[in-house]
Amino acid sequence: MTTNGNQELFNRALHLIPGGVNSPVRAFGSVGGTPRFIKKAKGSRIHDEDGKEYIDFVGSWGPMILGHAHPDILEAIMKTAVNGTSFGAPTAAEVEIAELIVDMVPSAEMARLTSSGTEATMSALRLARGITGRSRFIKFEGCYHGHGDSFLVAAGSGAATHGHPSSPGVPEATANLTLVAPFNDLAAVESLMTAHGDDVAAIFVEPGAGNMGCVPPVPGFLEGLRALCDKHGAMLVFDEVMTGFRVSPNCAQGLLGVKPDLTTLGKIVGGGMPMGVVCGPRELMENFSPTGAVYQAGTLSGNPLSVAAGIALLTKLREDSSSIYSTLDQRGQQLQESWKSALDSQQIPHSWHRVGSMFGLFFTDNTVTNFKEAATADEDLFKRFFHGMLEKGIAIAPSSYEAGFVSLAHSEEDIAITAEAINALEL
Repeated sequence: MTTNGNQELFNRALHLIPGGVNSPVRAFGSVGGTPRFIKKAKGSRIHDEDGKEYIDFVGSWGPMILGHAHPDILEAIMKTAVNGTSFGAPTAAEVEIAELIVDMVPSAEMARLTSSGTEATMSALRLARGITGRSRFIKFEGCYHGHGDSFLVAAGSGAATHGHPSSPGVPEATANLTLVAPFNDLAAVESLMTAHGDDVAAIFVEPGAGNMGCVPPVPGFLEGLRALCDKHGAMLVFDEVMTGFRVSPNCAQGLLGVKPDLTTLGKIVGGGMPMGVVCGPRELMENFSPTGAVYQAGTLSGNPLSVAAGIALLTKLREDSSSIYSTLDQRGQQLQESWKSALDSQQIPHSWHRVGSMFGLFFTDNTVTNFKEAATADEDLFKRFFHGMLEKGIAIAPSSYEAGFVSLAHSEEDIAITAEAINALEL
Protein backbone atom coordinates (compact mmCIF):
# COMPACT_ATOMS: atom_id res chain seq x y z
CA MET A 1 0.00 0.00 0.00
CA THR A 2 1.28 3.45 -0.92
CA THR A 3 1.42 5.75 2.11
CA ASN A 4 1.96 9.14 0.48
CA GLY A 5 0.67 8.70 -3.06
CA ASN A 6 -1.91 11.49 -2.75
CA GLN A 7 0.66 14.02 -1.54
CA GLU A 8 3.26 13.04 -4.13
CA LEU A 9 0.75 13.33 -6.95
CA PHE A 10 -0.50 16.67 -5.65
CA ASN A 11 3.05 18.01 -5.46
CA ARG A 12 3.66 16.96 -9.07
CA ALA A 13 0.30 18.32 -10.19
CA LEU A 14 0.98 21.74 -8.67
CA HIS A 15 3.85 22.17 -11.15
CA LEU A 16 1.76 21.12 -14.15
CA ILE A 17 -1.90 22.01 -13.55
CA PRO A 18 -3.20 25.31 -12.12
CA GLY A 19 -3.75 24.66 -8.42
CA GLY A 20 -2.97 21.01 -9.04
CA VAL A 21 -6.54 20.25 -10.15
CA ASN A 22 -8.74 20.52 -13.23
CA SER A 23 -11.79 21.83 -11.37
CA PRO A 24 -11.34 24.23 -8.43
CA VAL A 25 -13.41 22.55 -5.69
CA ARG A 26 -11.21 19.45 -5.96
CA ALA A 27 -8.29 21.41 -4.51
CA PHE A 28 -9.75 21.30 -0.95
CA GLY A 29 -9.35 25.09 -0.92
CA SER A 30 -12.21 25.73 1.50
CA VAL A 31 -11.33 22.90 3.90
CA GLY A 32 -7.53 22.69 3.63
CA GLY A 33 -5.38 19.61 3.31
CA THR A 34 -4.34 17.36 0.45
CA PRO A 35 -6.88 16.27 -2.19
CA ARG A 36 -7.49 12.56 -2.48
CA PHE A 37 -6.48 11.23 -5.89
CA ILE A 38 -8.97 8.50 -6.72
CA LYS A 39 -7.62 5.29 -8.22
CA LYS A 40 -10.77 3.20 -8.54
CA ALA A 41 -14.39 2.98 -7.47
CA LYS A 42 -17.07 0.32 -7.20
CA GLY A 43 -20.58 0.53 -5.82
CA SER A 44 -20.67 2.87 -2.83
CA ARG A 45 -16.88 2.89 -2.33
CA ILE A 46 -13.95 4.82 -3.76
CA HIS A 47 -10.23 4.10 -3.24
CA ASP A 48 -7.43 6.65 -3.25
CA GLU A 49 -3.79 6.41 -4.30
CA ASP A 50 -2.80 5.67 -0.71
CA GLY A 51 -4.97 2.56 -0.86
CA LYS A 52 -7.59 3.92 1.55
CA GLU A 53 -11.26 3.07 1.00
CA TYR A 54 -14.11 5.55 1.54
CA ILE A 55 -17.89 5.36 1.57
CA ASP A 56 -18.65 7.97 -1.08
CA PHE A 57 -21.43 10.55 -0.86
CA VAL A 58 -20.12 12.72 -3.69
CA GLY A 59 -20.88 10.29 -6.51
CA SER A 60 -18.98 12.33 -9.11
CA TRP A 61 -21.21 15.25 -8.04
CA GLY A 62 -24.45 13.37 -8.57
CA PRO A 63 -24.54 11.14 -11.65
CA MET A 64 -23.59 7.86 -9.96
CA ILE A 65 -27.17 7.18 -8.93
CA LEU A 66 -26.72 3.40 -9.32
CA GLY A 67 -23.28 3.48 -7.72
CA HIS A 68 -19.83 3.48 -9.26
CA ALA A 69 -18.88 1.15 -12.12
CA HIS A 70 -22.35 -0.33 -12.54
CA PRO A 71 -22.04 -3.43 -14.74
CA ASP A 72 -24.83 -2.43 -17.16
CA ILE A 73 -23.16 0.91 -17.87
CA LEU A 74 -19.67 -0.58 -18.19
CA GLU A 75 -20.97 -3.21 -20.60
CA ALA A 76 -22.69 -0.57 -22.75
CA ILE A 77 -19.50 1.50 -22.95
CA MET A 78 -17.27 -1.46 -23.80
CA LYS A 79 -19.64 -2.80 -26.49
CA THR A 80 -19.74 0.62 -28.09
CA ALA A 81 -16.00 1.37 -27.86
CA VAL A 82 -14.98 -1.55 -30.04
CA ASN A 83 -16.78 0.11 -32.96
CA GLY A 84 -15.08 3.49 -32.49
CA THR A 85 -15.06 6.29 -29.96
CA SER A 86 -16.03 9.36 -32.01
CA PHE A 87 -17.38 9.97 -35.49
CA GLY A 88 -18.51 13.59 -35.68
CA ALA A 89 -21.55 12.22 -37.47
CA PRO A 90 -25.07 11.13 -36.49
CA THR A 91 -25.65 7.73 -34.89
CA ALA A 92 -28.74 5.62 -34.23
CA ALA A 93 -27.98 5.77 -30.51
CA GLU A 94 -28.44 9.57 -30.51
CA VAL A 95 -31.99 9.07 -31.70
CA GLU A 96 -32.58 6.42 -29.04
CA ILE A 97 -31.39 8.59 -26.16
CA ALA A 98 -33.41 11.55 -27.47
CA GLU A 99 -36.51 9.31 -27.42
CA LEU A 100 -35.77 8.38 -23.80
CA ILE A 101 -35.30 12.02 -22.77
CA VAL A 102 -38.50 13.14 -24.50
CA ASP A 103 -40.39 10.27 -22.90
CA MET A 104 -39.12 10.98 -19.38
CA VAL A 105 -38.90 14.80 -19.19
CA PRO A 106 -42.44 16.25 -19.03
CA SER A 107 -41.65 19.51 -20.87
CA ALA A 108 -39.53 17.95 -23.64
CA GLU A 109 -40.56 17.28 -27.22
CA MET A 110 -37.08 17.60 -28.71
CA ALA A 111 -33.53 17.41 -27.32
CA ARG A 112 -30.15 18.77 -28.44
CA LEU A 113 -27.11 16.95 -27.03
CA THR A 114 -23.99 18.77 -25.84
CA SER A 115 -20.79 17.63 -24.14
CA SER A 116 -21.34 19.25 -20.73
CA GLY A 117 -23.85 20.97 -18.51
CA THR A 118 -22.03 24.28 -19.04
CA GLU A 119 -22.49 23.95 -22.80
CA ALA A 120 -26.15 23.17 -22.25
CA THR A 121 -26.85 26.26 -20.13
CA MET A 122 -24.89 28.54 -22.47
CA SER A 123 -26.87 27.16 -25.40
CA ALA A 124 -30.20 27.51 -23.60
CA LEU A 125 -29.47 31.16 -22.80
CA ARG A 126 -28.57 31.89 -26.40
CA LEU A 127 -31.74 30.15 -27.55
CA ALA A 128 -33.91 32.16 -25.14
CA ARG A 129 -32.29 35.41 -26.26
CA GLY A 130 -32.57 34.45 -29.92
CA ILE A 131 -36.26 33.61 -29.68
CA THR A 132 -37.32 36.58 -27.56
CA GLY A 133 -34.97 39.18 -29.05
CA ARG A 134 -34.17 40.29 -25.49
CA SER A 135 -30.78 40.63 -23.81
CA ARG A 136 -31.19 40.34 -20.04
CA PHE A 137 -31.91 37.32 -17.89
CA ILE A 138 -32.40 36.61 -14.20
CA LYS A 139 -30.46 34.13 -12.10
CA PHE A 140 -30.37 33.47 -8.37
CA GLU A 141 -27.61 34.08 -5.87
CA GLY A 142 -26.00 30.77 -4.96
CA CYS A 143 -27.31 28.89 -8.00
CA TYR A 144 -24.57 27.66 -10.34
CA HIS A 145 -25.15 27.21 -14.06
CA GLY A 146 -21.65 26.41 -15.27
CA HIS A 147 -18.73 28.69 -16.02
CA GLY A 148 -20.12 30.61 -18.98
CA ASP A 149 -19.43 34.35 -18.75
CA SER A 150 -23.07 35.34 -18.31
CA PHE A 151 -23.49 32.99 -15.34
CA LEU A 152 -20.33 33.94 -13.43
CA VAL A 153 -22.09 36.90 -11.92
CA ALA A 154 -22.71 37.67 -8.26
CA ALA A 155 -25.38 39.77 -6.59
CA GLY A 156 -24.73 43.42 -5.93
CA SER A 157 -25.52 45.25 -2.71
CA GLY A 158 -29.31 45.32 -3.08
CA ALA A 159 -31.83 42.53 -2.63
CA ALA A 160 -32.45 42.42 -6.38
CA THR A 161 -29.74 43.90 -8.52
CA HIS A 162 -27.73 44.14 -11.68
CA GLY A 163 -24.96 41.63 -11.34
CA HIS A 164 -21.25 42.22 -11.22
CA PRO A 165 -18.52 39.84 -12.40
CA SER A 166 -17.57 37.17 -9.90
CA SER A 167 -14.46 36.24 -11.93
CA PRO A 168 -11.80 38.26 -13.74
CA GLY A 169 -12.25 37.87 -17.45
CA VAL A 170 -16.01 38.46 -17.35
CA PRO A 171 -16.65 41.88 -18.95
CA GLU A 172 -18.78 44.36 -17.03
CA ALA A 173 -20.92 44.75 -20.14
CA THR A 174 -21.77 41.04 -20.00
CA ALA A 175 -22.42 41.08 -16.27
CA ASN A 176 -24.73 44.08 -16.64
CA LEU A 177 -27.11 41.91 -18.66
CA THR A 178 -27.46 39.48 -15.75
CA LEU A 179 -29.95 40.34 -13.01
CA VAL A 180 -29.58 38.57 -9.66
CA ALA A 181 -32.16 37.86 -6.96
CA PRO A 182 -32.12 35.80 -3.76
CA PHE A 183 -33.29 32.20 -4.21
CA ASN A 184 -36.83 31.62 -2.91
CA ASP A 185 -37.58 35.39 -2.92
CA LEU A 186 -40.47 35.81 -5.34
CA ALA A 187 -41.01 39.47 -4.41
CA ALA A 188 -37.45 40.30 -5.50
CA VAL A 189 -38.03 38.63 -8.86
CA GLU A 190 -41.31 40.48 -9.30
CA SER A 191 -39.47 43.74 -8.64
CA LEU A 192 -36.89 42.93 -11.30
CA MET A 193 -39.56 41.96 -13.80
CA THR A 194 -41.52 45.13 -13.12
CA ALA A 195 -38.41 47.21 -13.83
CA HIS A 196 -36.87 45.19 -16.68
CA GLY A 197 -39.45 42.65 -17.83
CA ASP A 198 -39.62 43.97 -21.39
CA ASP A 199 -35.95 43.06 -21.84
CA VAL A 200 -35.78 39.81 -19.80
CA ALA A 201 -35.35 36.81 -22.08
CA ALA A 202 -35.42 34.18 -19.36
CA ILE A 203 -35.32 33.26 -15.72
CA PHE A 204 -32.76 30.54 -14.99
CA VAL A 205 -33.23 28.52 -11.82
CA GLU A 206 -32.19 25.24 -10.25
CA PRO A 207 -35.61 23.84 -9.27
CA GLY A 208 -33.82 22.37 -6.28
CA ALA A 209 -30.62 24.26 -5.55
CA GLY A 210 -27.53 22.09 -5.20
CA ASN A 211 -24.67 24.54 -5.29
CA MET A 212 -25.28 26.32 -2.00
CA GLY A 213 -25.86 22.97 -0.42
CA CYS A 214 -29.20 21.28 -1.06
CA VAL A 215 -31.90 23.96 -0.73
CA PRO A 216 -35.43 23.06 -1.89
CA PRO A 217 -37.81 25.69 -3.29
CA VAL A 218 -40.35 27.05 -0.82
CA PRO A 219 -44.02 26.38 -1.68
CA GLY A 220 -45.22 28.66 -4.46
CA PHE A 221 -41.76 29.88 -5.55
CA LEU A 222 -41.45 27.94 -8.81
CA GLU A 223 -45.15 28.42 -9.54
CA GLY A 224 -44.64 32.15 -9.07
CA LEU A 225 -41.70 32.19 -11.48
CA ARG A 226 -43.84 30.39 -14.04
CA ALA A 227 -46.57 33.01 -13.69
CA LEU A 228 -44.13 35.93 -13.96
CA CYS A 229 -42.58 34.50 -17.12
CA ASP A 230 -46.02 34.04 -18.65
CA LYS A 231 -47.01 37.58 -17.70
CA HIS A 232 -43.90 39.22 -19.14
CA GLY A 233 -43.26 36.96 -22.14
CA ALA A 234 -39.99 35.55 -20.74
CA MET A 235 -38.88 31.92 -20.72
CA LEU A 236 -38.55 29.82 -17.61
CA VAL A 237 -35.43 27.64 -17.79
CA PHE A 238 -34.92 24.83 -15.30
CA ASP A 239 -31.28 23.91 -14.83
CA GLU A 240 -31.69 20.25 -13.95
CA VAL A 241 -28.03 19.36 -14.44
CA MET A 242 -28.05 18.23 -10.80
CA THR A 243 -31.70 17.35 -10.14
CA GLY A 244 -32.45 15.78 -13.51
CA PHE A 245 -33.35 12.08 -13.06
CA ARG A 246 -31.82 12.30 -9.57
CA VAL A 247 -34.90 13.37 -7.59
CA SER A 248 -37.42 11.48 -9.72
CA PRO A 249 -37.56 9.61 -13.05
CA ASN A 250 -39.28 12.70 -14.47
CA CYS A 251 -36.77 15.16 -12.97
CA ALA A 252 -37.65 17.92 -10.51
CA GLN A 253 -40.29 19.33 -12.85
CA GLY A 254 -42.17 16.03 -12.75
CA LEU A 255 -41.83 15.76 -8.98
CA LEU A 256 -42.91 19.35 -8.31
CA GLY A 257 -45.47 19.75 -11.08
CA VAL A 258 -44.10 22.93 -12.65
CA LYS A 259 -43.32 22.88 -16.37
CA PRO A 260 -40.47 25.08 -17.68
CA ASP A 261 -40.04 26.29 -21.24
CA LEU A 262 -36.53 24.88 -21.54
CA THR A 263 -34.59 22.34 -19.47
CA THR A 264 -30.85 21.75 -19.24
CA LEU A 265 -29.47 18.38 -18.20
CA GLY A 266 -26.04 16.92 -17.60
CA LYS A 267 -24.03 14.62 -15.32
CA ILE A 268 -26.54 11.83 -14.88
CA VAL A 269 -27.96 11.82 -18.42
CA GLY A 270 -24.61 10.55 -19.72
CA GLY A 271 -24.42 7.79 -17.13
CA GLY A 272 -21.37 9.49 -15.62
CA MET A 273 -19.73 10.20 -18.99
CA PRO A 274 -19.44 13.77 -20.38
CA MET A 275 -22.89 14.84 -21.56
CA GLY A 276 -25.27 17.77 -21.54
CA VAL A 277 -28.73 18.34 -23.00
CA VAL A 278 -31.04 21.21 -23.85
CA CYS A 279 -34.63 20.06 -24.27
CA GLY A 280 -38.05 21.60 -24.61
CA PRO A 281 -41.10 22.00 -26.87
CA ARG A 282 -40.63 21.55 -30.62
CA GLU A 283 -41.66 25.14 -31.42
CA LEU A 284 -38.77 26.42 -29.30
CA MET A 285 -36.14 23.80 -30.03
CA GLU A 286 -36.46 24.14 -33.81
CA ASN A 287 -35.00 27.62 -33.46
CA PHE A 288 -31.62 25.89 -33.08
CA SER A 289 -29.62 25.55 -36.28
CA PRO A 290 -29.91 23.98 -38.78
CA THR A 291 -33.73 24.38 -38.68
CA GLY A 292 -33.47 27.81 -37.07
CA ALA A 293 -31.11 30.75 -36.85
CA VAL A 294 -29.72 30.23 -33.32
CA TYR A 295 -26.30 28.66 -33.80
CA GLN A 296 -25.11 25.82 -31.59
CA ALA A 297 -22.62 23.06 -32.43
CA GLY A 298 -20.09 20.59 -31.04
CA THR A 299 -17.86 17.96 -32.60
CA LEU A 300 -18.22 15.65 -29.60
CA SER A 301 -21.92 16.32 -29.01
CA GLY A 302 -23.63 12.94 -28.88
CA ASN A 303 -20.35 11.12 -28.36
CA PRO A 304 -21.04 7.38 -28.80
CA LEU A 305 -19.57 6.33 -25.44
CA SER A 306 -21.50 8.95 -23.48
CA VAL A 307 -24.71 8.16 -25.33
CA ALA A 308 -24.31 4.43 -24.72
CA ALA A 309 -23.79 4.98 -21.01
CA GLY A 310 -26.76 7.35 -20.88
CA ILE A 311 -29.08 4.91 -22.66
CA ALA A 312 -28.12 2.13 -20.25
CA LEU A 313 -28.77 4.33 -17.22
CA LEU A 314 -31.97 6.03 -18.38
CA THR A 315 -33.42 2.71 -19.55
CA LYS A 316 -32.86 1.20 -16.12
CA LEU A 317 -34.24 4.27 -14.33
CA ARG A 318 -37.36 4.19 -16.49
CA GLU A 319 -38.00 0.45 -16.34
CA ASP A 320 -37.31 0.04 -12.62
CA SER A 321 -38.38 3.52 -11.50
CA SER A 322 -40.74 2.49 -8.70
CA SER A 323 -38.21 0.21 -7.03
CA ILE A 324 -35.18 2.43 -7.60
CA TYR A 325 -36.62 5.72 -6.39
CA SER A 326 -38.45 4.24 -3.40
CA THR A 327 -35.19 2.59 -2.30
CA LEU A 328 -33.25 5.82 -2.83
CA ASP A 329 -35.79 7.75 -0.78
CA GLN A 330 -35.62 5.16 2.01
CA ARG A 331 -31.82 5.34 2.09
CA GLY A 332 -31.96 9.14 2.06
CA GLN A 333 -34.41 9.09 4.96
CA GLN A 334 -32.21 6.66 6.88
CA LEU A 335 -29.19 8.89 6.34
CA GLN A 336 -31.11 11.97 7.45
CA GLU A 337 -32.47 10.38 10.61
CA SER A 338 -29.24 8.67 11.64
CA TRP A 339 -27.02 11.68 11.01
CA LYS A 340 -29.45 14.03 12.75
CA SER A 341 -29.59 11.70 15.72
CA ALA A 342 -25.79 11.51 15.91
CA LEU A 343 -25.38 15.28 15.67
CA ASP A 344 -28.16 15.89 18.19
CA SER A 345 -26.47 13.55 20.64
CA GLN A 346 -23.40 15.78 20.46
CA GLN A 347 -25.56 18.92 20.73
CA ILE A 348 -24.21 20.24 17.44
CA PRO A 349 -26.55 22.81 15.84
CA HIS A 350 -27.44 21.85 12.29
CA SER A 351 -30.04 22.23 9.58
CA TRP A 352 -30.75 19.27 7.34
CA HIS A 353 -32.30 19.46 3.87
CA ARG A 354 -33.21 16.56 1.60
CA VAL A 355 -35.03 15.90 -1.67
CA GLY A 356 -35.06 12.15 -2.19
CA SER A 357 -31.45 11.01 -2.43
CA MET A 358 -30.00 14.53 -2.62
CA PHE A 359 -29.13 16.16 0.70
CA GLY A 360 -27.54 19.18 2.35
CA LEU A 361 -26.14 19.63 5.84
CA PHE A 362 -25.61 23.10 7.32
CA PHE A 363 -24.06 23.74 10.72
CA THR A 364 -26.57 26.36 11.82
CA ASP A 365 -29.76 26.44 13.91
CA ASN A 366 -31.58 28.28 11.13
CA THR A 367 -33.56 26.77 8.30
CA VAL A 368 -31.70 27.61 5.09
CA THR A 369 -33.76 28.94 2.18
CA ASN A 370 -31.18 31.02 0.27
CA PHE A 371 -27.48 31.67 -0.15
CA LYS A 372 -27.27 34.40 2.50
CA GLU A 373 -28.69 32.01 5.08
CA ALA A 374 -26.38 29.21 3.89
CA ALA A 375 -23.42 31.55 4.41
CA THR A 376 -24.27 31.89 8.13
CA ALA A 377 -23.36 28.24 8.76
CA ASP A 378 -20.24 27.49 10.81
CA GLU A 379 -17.53 26.85 8.20
CA ASP A 380 -14.85 26.00 10.77
CA LEU A 381 -17.10 23.31 12.20
CA PHE A 382 -17.72 22.00 8.69
CA LYS A 383 -13.96 21.77 8.08
CA ARG A 384 -13.52 19.70 11.23
CA PHE A 385 -16.49 17.54 10.30
CA PHE A 386 -15.19 17.01 6.76
CA HIS A 387 -11.71 15.95 7.84
CA GLY A 388 -13.04 13.86 10.71
CA MET A 389 -15.29 11.94 8.34
CA LEU A 390 -12.52 11.60 5.76
CA GLU A 391 -10.20 10.15 8.37
CA LYS A 392 -12.88 7.59 9.24
CA GLY A 393 -13.30 6.57 5.60
CA ILE A 394 -16.32 8.66 4.61
CA ALA A 395 -16.12 11.05 1.66
CA ILE A 396 -18.40 14.08 1.44
CA ALA A 397 -17.97 17.13 -0.76
CA PRO A 398 -15.00 19.33 0.30
CA SER A 399 -17.23 22.42 0.54
CA SER A 400 -20.14 23.38 2.77
CA TYR A 401 -21.87 24.76 -0.34
CA GLU A 402 -22.21 21.44 -2.17
CA ALA A 403 -25.00 18.89 -2.01
CA GLY A 404 -24.42 15.25 -1.14
CA PHE A 405 -25.87 12.19 -2.84
CA VAL A 406 -27.00 8.73 -1.84
CA SER A 407 -26.80 6.00 -4.48
CA LEU A 408 -28.64 2.75 -4.97
CA ALA A 409 -25.38 1.01 -4.03
CA HIS A 410 -25.40 2.49 -0.50
CA SER A 411 -26.58 -0.20 1.88
CA GLU A 412 -28.27 0.19 5.24
CA GLU A 413 -25.00 -1.03 6.75
CA ASP A 414 -23.02 1.69 4.90
CA ILE A 415 -25.26 4.37 6.37
CA ALA A 416 -25.14 2.87 9.85
CA ILE A 417 -21.33 2.93 9.67
CA THR A 418 -21.37 6.64 8.82
CA ALA A 419 -23.65 7.44 11.77
CA GLU A 420 -21.33 5.54 14.11
CA ALA A 421 -18.44 7.57 12.70
CA ILE A 422 -20.24 10.84 13.52
CA ASN A 423 -20.89 9.63 17.06
CA ALA A 424 -17.15 9.01 17.44
CA LEU A 425 -16.07 12.42 16.12
CA GLU A 426 -14.56 14.96 18.49
CA LEU A 427 -15.77 18.25 17.03
